[in-house]
Amino acid sequence: MKVEVMTQSTPERLRRPTSLCRSWLFVAGAEPDAHARALESGADVLLIDFEDFTPAARRDEARDLLAGFFVTAKARGFVVGARINPLETEDGPRDLAAAVIAEADIVAMSKVATAQQVKTLGMAVSALGNKSVELLPNVESARGLLNTMEIIAADPRVSACLVASEDMAADLGAERGKDGLELQYVRQKFLVQCVASGVLAIDCPYTWSDVDGASSDTDYARRLGYRAKSIISSQHVGVVNAGLTPDSEALAKARELVDAYESARQAGEAGVEIGGIHVEMPIYMNARRLIERAEDLKQADRANSL
Repeated sequence: MKVEVMTQSTPERLRRPTSLCRSWLFVAGAEPDAHARALESGADVLLIDFEDFTPAARRDEARDLLAGFFVTAKARGFVVGARINPLETEDGPRDLAAAVIAEADIVAMSKVATAQQVKTLGMAVSALGNKSVELLPNVESARGLLNTMEIIAADPRVSACLVASEDMAADLGAERGKDGLELQYVRQKFLVQCVASGVLAIDCPYTWSDVDGASSDTDYARRLGYRAKSIISSQHVGVVNAGLTPDSEALAKARELVDAYESARQAGEAGVEIGGIHVEMPIYMNARRLIERAEDLKQADRANSL
């Protein structure tokens, strides 16, 4: 996969493809200190949050800071976006205008429960003169979860979809725990719908402060099939990126599997047994995809470091 070349106001910019964005960090909109930490975080995507992380009284301040932050972040290789309030609120249209004017790569919208909300967002973005910005619906309720495939299909600019943790648990009336047991079904169903719809599924954030817990939660998400995760603390970026990047051990196993399977097929055999597992085409293809993803991530990291 080649790194995308942007063609807006900075044609020389090499932008990491959305499909290779592992860590999606929410950043408080009106906090310069949070901006500075985000710029040093190593996250793939920085999302200025006009909703939960910015008090209503400070949203004008956050909008004023947005363009300058985006310029700096883009120059350092980040994909940038903004999470706006729903358009039916007073702040939503103002947030959107600020994001489009500042040339966000991605516009995320909170509390999306219906396809109509995404259609309205798409029309509003087009009316502001930007037809290329990607859309990122945030699914935060039981109703939104049931409507996820319709939400994704509502506009062709939806490149990814994100599932929430705290708002989702609150809507369900679930008891929160660090093991995330209460959200297992939500995370599995959401992933299935995103994969079936052909967009990147972004896992919910781990909302406790400990790094070890964030690492374990990322490992669980990867095992389900997630390739991206949202983050609310810059301290978690490192373990999320590491957990969602194939390591040397996983690559070695994948290459061993691929070589053994291909040798078996050349010898006229249907498959091969490795480590007690009978390897057939689906497992072989998964190993091939892991190797390809590792190479794509390496290429993207190299391009963004230039």
